Amino acid sequence: MASRRLPPLHAVRAFEAAARHLSITRAADELNVTVGAVSRHVRALEARMGTALFLRGSRGLVLTSAGKAFADSAREALDRIADAADGLRLRRFRRLSVGVYGFFVSRFLLPIWPTLKAEYPALEIDLHTSSDPLDLLASRFDAVIAVSDGQPRAGLVTHPLMQISTVPVCAPELMKNGSLDFSTVPLLHARPRPDDWRRWLDHADFADIPVQGGSSFESLSLTIEAAASGMGVAIAIEGLLAPDLARGNLVRAHPAVRPTRRQFVLEYEQRMADDPAVTAFVAWLNNARDQQAPKKPAAKKTAAKAGAEYAR
Repeated sequence: MASRRLPPLHAVRAFEAAARHLSITRAADELNVTVGAVSRHVRALEARMGTALFLRGSRGLVLTSAGKAFADSAREALDRIADAADGLRLRRFRRLSVGVYGFFVSRFLLPIWPTLKAEYPALEIDLHTSSDPLDLLASRFDAVIAVSDGQPRAGLVTHPLMQISTVPVCAPELMKNGSLDFSTVPLLHARPRPDDWRRWLDHADFADIPVQGGSSFESLSLTIEAAASGMGVAIAIEGLLAPDLARGNLVRAHPAVRPTRRQFVLEYEQRMADDPAVTAFVAWLNNARDQQAPKKPAAKKTAAKAGAEYAR
């Protein structure tokens, strides 16, 4: 291919800016150069092309017919170069800002975080944790991991990550004599989830047991830590128990698991749907979700039947 005979690109940029503004001064301001530099570039371009590009009069610059044709072509060419450069920039991962429910971070994300760095070493993510749903709005971050009913919302892309089901847990020492009496064992309460115990007791056919007394904590994380220390029994989210069960500092205090209508989801605004960094994070999270999902039991049992078998 024959080499292209291109005019100097600095001169083309100077001319295109002057043609847009019909002002040498305003073109110089845009390009952050002197008025004299723009004038020299335009004169050099006219000399190279052998034709006038501007008519200079008392009212300022006016494009000649040749100048207008070249200005239109130059603008299109510079736009295409800018678009191509933006496309290359967007192919690189940019740093993501992700808002996350704090307990999800400590029990799900952090234990598997090294796999993200191994799979996407160039992907950089800043995590911002909160237990307040009003903090975890997709408009405030590139993406959020929050609690949701999973219903579609206008302008948002939603990826379900984990259904929220609850189960009681305690330190292994509390189970050394067999099943627990929930009417006498201390019930530990997480203040952000005040109805967990009443709902689980009703689901597990313990409706006659009152929910009263017991320590309360500002977060689910502290409630779980208190249970692990032997203070009593806490209601935990089943899908986030794996690290504690693996360490052996917690055990299930009863086999009944109460499903809820809520779930952890990854959400982001529609404008982020094609962002390479978001796409990579979604792929990694979906794979982690599939690998971490609890095994389904072979056969379903009612809560009452499960409790009866557990007591035997």
